[in-house]
Amino acid sequence: MNAVRLAARKKLAAARRIVVKAGTNVVMREEGGVALGRLFGLIESVAALRKEGRDILIVSSGAIGLGVQRLRLKSRPAELSLKQACAAVGQCRLMAVYEEGFGALDVPTAQVLLTEDDFADPGRFRNLSATLGRLFALGVVPILNENDVVSTAELETPGEARRRIFGDNDRLSALVMGHVEADALVILSDVDGLFTAPPAHNRRARLIPLVDGVTDRIARYAKGAGSRGRGGMETKLEAARLATEAGGLAVIANGKTPHVLDRLFAGEEIGTLFVPRRRRRP
Repeated sequence: MNAVRLAARKKLAAARRIVVKAGTNVVMREEGGVALGRLFGLIESVAALRKEGRDILIVSSGAIGLGVQRLRLKSRPAELSLKQACAAVGQCRLMAVYEEGFGALDVPTAQVLLTEDDFADPGRFRNLSATLGRLFALGVVPILNENDVVSTAELETPGEARRRIFGDNDRLSALVMGHVEADALVILSDVDGLFTAPPAHNRRARLIPLVDGVTDRIARYAKGAGSRGRGGMETKLEAARLATEAGGLAVIANGKTPHVLDRLFAGEEIGTLFVPRRRRRP
């Protein structure tokens, strides 16, 4: 590891306020249902970071997928109201797992379900910011997700005319990261990071360990989407761009890698680390 990359990894390891985004393919098993071993491992890592005095916030996907599994549907539905019903059922299961895991480690959790209005309305946004700040002060790990039961922006067909503040949990996590002035955003998915080409189809593809700006060339490396999540590498790059423009660090890493958070915050070079081009305003 050269000096620049080493310095960037040391800066990540020193982060005191962290947003962790857990994608659907991290939360769920391939055949459906909660990936309990993987999720409990993630919970143990977050609890350990919290007990070091770091503020940790989790943006968790998986509610609709877990609802599909719990209702025994054959596939993810296309009908909006059925998607919302799945979200309502799945969110209960998702929070039950987080509460059970963190509760066993004596770490309190809080559920925070958001709509775009919580960011667009100044009064609601101030209330949200104040609540998250107080939860951090109380040693709580907030678990965030979009409120799909009442908010349809994330569930509608992409490309509609309305202006979206966010439309997937990658972007949501980056917006939250900027607003709570977190030092780092960690996006956990089922990929090892950003590659120069799709590694499943190109044996010459190489992992890019450090990115100092999401340029057009970097953006061209992002193609395709996961089988169950709403976004692919393009939405993750957009989230990384927003995070670094806010003055923080961002990482795209594989949430299926054992002890991925422990290794990241021990300074190990895994995943792709995005660094800001400017300092955060004081």
